[in-house]
Amino acid sequence: MKRFAQMAALVASALLPAASSAQSNGWTLVWADEFGGTAIDKAKWGFDVDCWGGGNNERQCYTRSARNAGIEDGKLVITARRERSTGPALPEAQRRQAANANAEATRDFSSARLTTRGRAAWRYGRIEVRAKLPQGQGTWPAIWMLPEKSRYGAWAASGEIDILEAVNLGVLCPKCPGGRENTILGTIHFGGRQPANKFASTEIAFPEVLEGFHTYAVEWFSDRIEWQVDGRTYSVQSADKWFTTGSKTPGAPFDQPFHLILNLAIGGGLPEGHGLGGVRDDGYPKRMEVDWVHVWQKPDGAARPAGG
Repeated sequence: MKRFAQMAALVASALLPAASSAQSNGWTLVWADEFGGTAIDKAKWGFDVDCWGGGNNERQCYTRSARNAGIEDGKLVITARRERSTGPALPEAQRRQAANANAEATRDFSSARLTTRGRAAWRYGRIEVRAKLPQGQGTWPAIWMLPEKSRYGAWAASGEIDILEAVNLGVLCPKCPGGRENTILGTIHFGGRQPANKFASTEIAFPEVLEGFHTYAVEWFSDRIEWQVDGRTYSVQSADKWFTTGSKTPGAPFDQPFHLILNLAIGGGLPEGHGLGGVRDDGYPKRMEVDWVHVWQKPDGAARPAGG
């Protein structure tokens, strides 16, 4: 999700025919959360707590408060609220070495960012999430993955896989199909340490995103990554298109275990630079609802422990 003000190029890309179910295609379910309990499963999910802004000048503090993340009617609900919130100015990884490790920041919004880091990470597989996305200028829901260990160096040398991003959904947009923002993005980040980072991204119009739940997925192999929505492929990136300055090994950096992240950001470079302006106060709180998360692997890509 980290953008550093980069904008993904709009790619005209038709959805291919729907794929059959993962199980019938030889995938084995290795990890799942159906959110059937009364509370978030701490054995599966942790919280990132900070007001850093992701390097994108985002406007929220991430908290572990039940006001920002909880289980409702069998769904994970991440809620962004327009309220003053104070917390650590830096993310945990940076606080360990920073001279100002105890510095705090205050933002105008609160939200949540859940991660499987330290609990579950996978090398290759089909990762799918059924979710309903929030609408409004400045909203930035994301389903994405980061490496469990930065074996090839700092971002983006060790890679990033963005399964789904969307910004400003539902906002009036004369240039958009249907007159409202309705595009979704699938992206990988790679190359060298920022500012030597590179990315490859596909953005498509998906009007159905404005109504109800949809399943967002990647099928990640050693030689390619495929993006799907509701079982239909809309983007493929092959290994000859990515690289890392940290290794000459074919397939690197996407040859290591990655963990999953679910979050709802407010503001930042992508939504505010998407041609529609800054954050608007149009009906907070905003909710990102997740029905379930499934992780599948092929028999030759067995589940690996976090960092394994």
